[in-house]
Amino acid sequence: MPPSDDQAATAQTVPIADAENNWVEKIAPSFARPYLRLARIDRPIGIWLLLWPCWWSSALAALTFGAPYPDPWHLALFAIGAIVMRSAGCTYNDIVDRKVDLQVERTKGRPIPSGQVTVTQASIFLIALCLIGLLVLVQFNRYTIILGILAVLPTAIYPFMKRLTNWPQAVLGITFNWGALMGWTAMTGSLDWPPVILYLGAVFWTIGYDTIYAHQDKEDDAIIGMKSTALTLGDKTTTYLNVFYAITWVAIFMAGVMSGTYLIFATAMALAAMQLVWQVTTLNVSDPVNCLIRFRSNRLFGLIVFIGLLADGALRALIAGT
Repeated sequence: MPPSDDQAATAQTVPIADAENNWVEKIAPSFARPYLRLARIDRPIGIWLLLWPCWWSSALAALTFGAPYPDPWHLALFAIGAIVMRSAGCTYNDIVDRKVDLQVERTKGRPIPSGQVTVTQASIFLIALCLIGLLVLVQFNRYTIILGILAVLPTAIYPFMKRLTNWPQAVLGITFNWGALMGWTAMTGSLDWPPVILYLGAVFWTIGYDTIYAHQDKEDDAIIGMKSTALTLGDKTTTYLNVFYAITWVAIFMAGVMSGTYLIFATAMALAAMQLVWQVTTLNVSDPVNCLIRFRSNRLFGLIVFIGLLADGALRALIAGT
């Protein structure tokens, strides 16, 4: 259901934090803009962060079982799934957090608290997204379908964790990186140690980058009683980020080694390590813009790892053909 004329007008006037001058504001039809904002299509970084573990896992499976590259059909399905399910997750999160978002400067302009979309409209939109996600999921084998369904539980409880634990970012990591398992099972129909270790590394990656992200809201969160690793770690954030990102790097590298990668992947991982080091050493937790830039830069980290895996597979295929 489209928003009313008053809601459409509100959508034009309410500022959306960290989403200015994007294509949604410039070219999307006015009736669609509130829903695209609700799905965070105007801020696609979350899609990339959800997608990279899926593609890493697909590439690891291809390397392990001698394929020259990941299955393009699987990569496409994971891309569609990442767009749809990240949109569904954001919509669900905004329904649950609508009263909290109204009290936070960065989020009070979101479609539900600002009145651009009603809870009923958002719920219908959420159901439609989940149905599309289900259509994508059933294209995979039975093991992957079951694994995907199991992801519903952590997804459902995550929005409530900031009320219950000082470590909601850990729950987000468990939820957000299910694809690190599914990329492997989509090809093999079973699990093994490389995707499990990859998943562990991806979980700590999420804890790290979402801690950086959470520093944008720490003052408001403290006032309204919400919890986060940003508040918990405080001035010790950089020290803990070193630990989180070290575990991330070691786990991803180990998963690659167990999958039979060559020197080219090690080179890519050296570049990836430099990217993580840059994040930590240049982070200013008191500057929201600084935090946002470093959070978004994790898209580059994911790309470096994926290109390293693809290049390693190409090299293996070349050696096998000579």
